[in-house]
Amino acid sequence: MGIDTPSGSPLLAVSEAQKQILSALQPVQTTTIPLEQAAGRILCADVSVHEDLPAFASSSMDGFAVRATDVASAGPDQGVPLQVAGDIPAGSQPTFRVGAGQAARIMTGAPMPAGADAVIPIEDTDQSIHAGVSDLPGQVIVFRRVRPGEYVRPAGQDLRRGTTVLPAGRQIKPQDLGLLSILGLTAVPVYELPRVALMSSGNELATPGEMLKPGQIRDANTYSLGALIQNSGARLIHLGIARDDPRQIQDLLDSAVSQGADLIITSAGVSVGAYDYVRQIIEKDGRLTFWRVNMRPGKPLAFGAYRQVTLIGLPGNPVSAFIGYLVFGQPAVRRLAGLPPAGRRRAQAILAHDVESDGRESYLRAEITSQDGRLTARLTGHQGSGNLYSLVQANALLIVPSGVKSLPAGTQVDIWPLDD
Repeated sequence: MGIDTPSGSPLLAVSEAQKQILSALQPVQTTTIPLEQAAGRILCADVSVHEDLPAFASSSMDGFAVRATDVASAGPDQGVPLQVAGDIPAGSQPTFRVGAGQAARIMTGAPMPAGADAVIPIEDTDQSIHAGVSDLPGQVIVFRRVRPGEYVRPAGQDLRRGTTVLPAGRQIKPQDLGLLSILGLTAVPVYELPRVALMSSGNELATPGEMLKPGQIRDANTYSLGALIQNSGARLIHLGIARDDPRQIQDLLDSAVSQGADLIITSAGVSVGAYDYVRQIIEKDGRLTFWRVNMRPGKPLAFGAYRQVTLIGLPGNPVSAFIGYLVFGQPAVRRLAGLPPAGRRRAQAILAHDVESDGRESYLRAEITSQDGRLTARLTGHQGSGNLYSLVQANALLIVPSGVKSLPAGTQVDIWPLDD
């Protein structure tokens, strides 16, 4: 479950903290939206084919629909003349039959006429590929043989009726929209966008446009966490900055509840300081499941609920908050959105230098370079939890397992690419 600190209170393992957070969450409500609004949304039900695709046998070439037996003797030096029985443009339905010794001019995608079982491309006939559509010849000479079915797209070639083509939980891609349109759907069932409320806290915080007073710093978490939340596929409820005042903190949390938040994320105020009121408010009007994890950076992580709304309390230091969101917040939002929680891919890289840690599961800022097909990892400066510039320089997080305090150069390590 965790390790004991000198004070005797346990630090929860990262994996156990993730498990407890995810077990408390369920996907949000579902809705049906127009097809043109569905890009990037998450399907909440399987999509199946209700008819064969294509629904009819059609030509895959501009040319002439024929009976293969009638052109069995055709070749480059021996043309076979056929009577042209009619014309079949794309989008039309032929009403005639191709009989013995006959052919029908046909366009790509047009339905095959009764009697014909193959198509001769126009370049294998005596007809010009540039001939006007009104110039229907009375006869065509064919200079190649074909097998039955050649240059014909049979009904159901792409998809058979009843086939599941898009599973529930899939994020709808542009190509999916094209397929949904071909299937005749004008609306699709999706999960609602999770509503995630974000609050920063602390008297020391100033907005970017404010003049700094003595002891103040500018608020970074509102912007970095807000972007992460929106990139995770959620609708952001921006609560703003709460000063170190229990009444103001409670008012903002109540606002999140009244606005229908599915998840509340806070930064700062969850440690053991005299002014860390966020934790106190959670314990007063909700529940606190755990509040410290065996992780670096980001040990003071709170998890619980405020007035029945799940809440994740991240540390206040910008790097700790950012990494804490990636490790705990992003899987939670994905769970709410109907996606599998494990969305980040891992890779491996070789350490370019020795790395020291303190035994906690560590997520260190690193620059990954590739040379001769091998990834190499280097830390981006000092790893203080307030050094946001080192995160800007990084393109990955280097993961040091729990219990490991040093790794020599040349060790293969797990990494999380930050551009994933």
